[in-house]
Amino acid sequence: METRAVDRGSNRIGHVNKVQYVRRDFKKRKCRKIKRPPIPVVPMALQELFVSCREVFKGPGTVPLPCDVEKLCCILDNMKAEDVGLSSNLQFFKPNVPVKGSPRVTYTTIYRCDNFSLCIFFLPATGVIPLHNHPGMTVFSKLLLGKMHIKSYDWVDPTNSDDTAQPCERRLAKLKADAVFTSPCSTSVLYPTSGGNIHSFTAITPCAVLDVLGPPYSMEDGRDCSYYKEHPYASFPNGDMGLGEEEGEGYRWLEEIEVPENSQMDGIEYLGPQISDI
Repeated sequence: METRAVDRGSNRIGHVNKVQYVRRDFKKRKCRKIKRPPIPVVPMALQELFVSCREVFKGPGTVPLPCDVEKLCCILDNMKAEDVGLSSNLQFFKPNVPVKGSPRVTYTTIYRCDNFSLCIFFLPATGVIPLHNHPGMTVFSKLLLGKMHIKSYDWVDPTNSDDTAQPCERRLAKLKADAVFTSPCSTSVLYPTSGGNIHSFTAITPCAVLDVLGPPYSMEDGRDCSYYKEHPYASFPNGDMGLGEEEGEGYRWLEEIEVPENSQMDGIEYLGPQISDI
């Protein structure tokens, strides 16, 4: 799933799929002696995030305490694209660069263990991460670069919300967010049964999103991703709530569907600053 590309013609080393991290220009040297590259310094914010995640996430079935959520949000709110080796000057983030073919999302993993993972998602303009859930997970999302539309829902009845539903089963959900976000902006947090656990991203401009997932997805542990299709509230009768037309605008029926084609992503190697796992 992960690849690395070396463009010898332009002396550029970086990600495939139009995402790159560094640019190195090699000049002729008068002597043949080769200098050893300096040991890269881990940005303080990235290392602090990693250390805090190790302390905060206790494993499956647990949710971070409010004070720990505030701590992680404070770190993420102050993080910049440069902390993970990115810059708005990179070609991928140029708004006028045309996307060839269907826009496809790319992701890279900074770190992963049983308790949490740190990932970056790269969305080209008009790229979409379709409506999906995060069973039993607490997720922090920080928009590092770009402008995107985010829509999120929570189940009206959260009972058994982590159980695997059969395709074509419809459940009532309440709209939690439906807005456009532009970086830099505050970190968003979702919880196993609240905060907009089911959400979708649509990039307006090329975007980079840093996600902290605790615990990460795991099919073996029953935390597989499910996808959903929206239906207006008025599409189906619901005697239990009996909401009027105006009140029903804040609700949708979500129907679980098979994995959609536009959910496919390309995994690439992380080439940014490496964390010190000590």
